[in-house]
Amino acid sequence: MDISLDSYKTFYYVAKLSSITAAAEKLYISQPAVSQSVKQLEKLLGCSLFFRTKKGVTLTKEGEALYFHVARGYEQILLGERRLEEMLDFETGEVRIGANDMTLQYYLLPFLEAFHNKYPKVRMGIMNLTTPATIGSLREGKIDLGVVGSPVENYKGLSVRDVAQIQDVFLAGERFRHLQGKRLSLGQIMQYPIVCHAKGTSTRQYLDEFFAGKGIELRPDFEVATSDLIAPFAERNMGIGIVVDFFAKESIRRKKAFVLETEEQLPPRKICVVTGNKGQVSHAAKEFIRTLK
Repeated sequence: MDISLDSYKTFYYVAKLSSITAAAEKLYISQPAVSQSVKQLEKLLGCSLFFRTKKGVTLTKEGEALYFHVARGYEQILLGERRLEEMLDFETGEVRIGANDMTLQYYLLPFLEAFHNKYPKVRMGIMNLTTPATIGSLREGKIDLGVVGSPVENYKGLSVRDVAQIQDVFLAGERFRHLQGKRLSLGQIMQYPIVCHAKGTSTRQYLDEFFAGKGIELRPDFEVATSDLIAPFAERNMGIGIVVDFFAKESIRRKKAFVLETEEQLPPRKICVVTGNKGQVSHAAKEFIRTLK
């Protein structure tokens, strides 16, 4: 049967309120329009759904059977509408972000804090991922956005926006204090033990490509998974760490380590916000992306 949702909506309110008049007021239509809609529905279904009483209308047995199912279905629609309104008003919702330890600590944390303070009911899901894993999760629709360090590979079909600049430095501990104040070549630095990121990260890829371009093979003595481990290794004199300056500040402040001077600086890199198909991004995530600078 080709029966419109509006017909069932009218039936629902007449049955719920036990009154054609009350249903008309609820629906902002005339009483005759409500009565006509009920009569048309009864005609299509081939049975009476209501009988009149002094107080209004009452469901027949057939009407009760229909109302049981219509009420459940229509109330689910109303529930869905309320859920959607809550999402649009940021009373609920979720933002799913892929980021590594460097981009999270160096750039993302203040924005997460500000967004949470403004929209405390929106859930923030943070996945700690390497840049390649972030790009993969973005393509699979597992996250709404990624915050990664350059270089960003395999970004065809994605939107990549630079939002901040980062600078890598050579960090050394007391064992190498005799090098302080000297301007060293990259080749000279490579003669000492090196601590840097492990293979499979965008940072390591960037370093391998940079040194290869200088005719130097990067062969670190210690490979670590996260940026915040490099400075502690340098403090303990296990090697010269190659690390973003943000993660070296505390070691330098405590005078546990210092930055080596070099004839040639490592090139600055970018922190990028990467997004995919706009249709896959939640309403809350779109609002969060707008806050990123």
